[in-house]
Amino acid sequence: MIRDQETIKQLVDLIERFVRERLVPNEERLASEGRLPDDILEEMKALGLFGLTIPEEYGGLGLTMEEEILVSIALGRTSPAFRSIMGTNNGIGSAAVVFNGTEEQKQKYLPRYASGDWISCFCLTEPEAGSDAASLKTTAVRDGDHYIINGTKRYITNAKVAHTFNVMARTDPKNKGARGISSFIVERDTPGITLGSVDKKMGQAGSMTCDVIFEDCRVSAENLIGEEGEGFVTAMKVLDRGRLHISGVSVGVAERLIHDSLEYALQRKQFGKPIAEQQLIQGMLADSQTETYAAKCMTLETARKRDSGENVSTESSACKLFSTEMVGRVADRAVQIHGGAGYMSEYAVERFYRDVRLFRLYEGTSQIQQVIIARNMMRDFS
Repeated sequence: MIRDQETIKQLVDLIERFVRERLVPNEERLASEGRLPDDILEEMKALGLFGLTIPEEYGGLGLTMEEEILVSIALGRTSPAFRSIMGTNNGIGSAAVVFNGTEEQKQKYLPRYASGDWISCFCLTEPEAGSDAASLKTTAVRDGDHYIINGTKRYITNAKVAHTFNVMARTDPKNKGARGISSFIVERDTPGITLGSVDKKMGQAGSMTCDVIFEDCRVSAENLIGEEGEGFVTAMKVLDRGRLHISGVSVGVAERLIHDSLEYALQRKQFGKPIAEQQLIQGMLADSQTETYAAKCMTLETARKRDSGENVSTESSACKLFSTEMVGRVADRAVQIHGGAGYMSEYAVERFYRDVRLFRLYEGTSQIQQVIIARNMMRDFS
């Protein structure tokens, strides 16, 4: 629910201007350097982008879900790697502390996340645990007032620059399911942490991912988030919100691709007239516009439901499934509209075509969203 229309309008306008004037002109620089430029990072901090969803009492803006979607759409109109650096602070890296953390944990970590002074990351995926997250093998064994963590996490976004790791580990070896998993805050300088080399990815250059290896990593019991066995349940709550956020970003990227495609189609001439006047080109533009509008409507409606306190597990998965698949189709059409030029790195659509492929994989693949939706349908029916 939007609390103040004028305030959120001013915020979205500010972010749209920042995206247009600062981020879009630096997209190629981000991709070529493979990291977020320091000057852009400092501007993001000054704008408060690292604390968009963190409660106001801890230094953030405390956006509602609907407000967050409007902001994520605005941020989606540029390279997704820009959003990635601050996305974990606003989502999967901090949400567990917001939802289930102690007051001491909130006081210690959330203001640092909100300011951007500390970067957080979320350590769930493992070499043998991705979609089947409940099968993770990382362990946390109680040893007096500490836990000893051992295991390897894979494809962890922002791990190379993170100050804290939100680590999912099995605390109950007898319980092989989700209820045997707990969540911990592990600080970067804790002995026993090793970082792998930065992954070379298909797209989203500038968004750094790598392995995180924990070897006899000794963590205070005070860093347990919530109670033992609550980690996976909390992670699912975190992902419900994250899936809506990614849906909003997908809408923003689709809007950028439509803009670039329409601009190109109006300028590019074939057979003596702009290709935008060709009906088959118009069909691709119209399909992209229609699907983007549908994704935007369903995501905003689900955000409003979540803000009102409704359980939106099914709806958030439906939004993530539809929006991320949608932006893949829009990106494909954008390349097609650009023709041979769309295959050249000189045009942004070539980069976006690779960038958006990841949306259908992280925070739950499209197939996992289908499973969640169908299982919830069967449960509700029975």
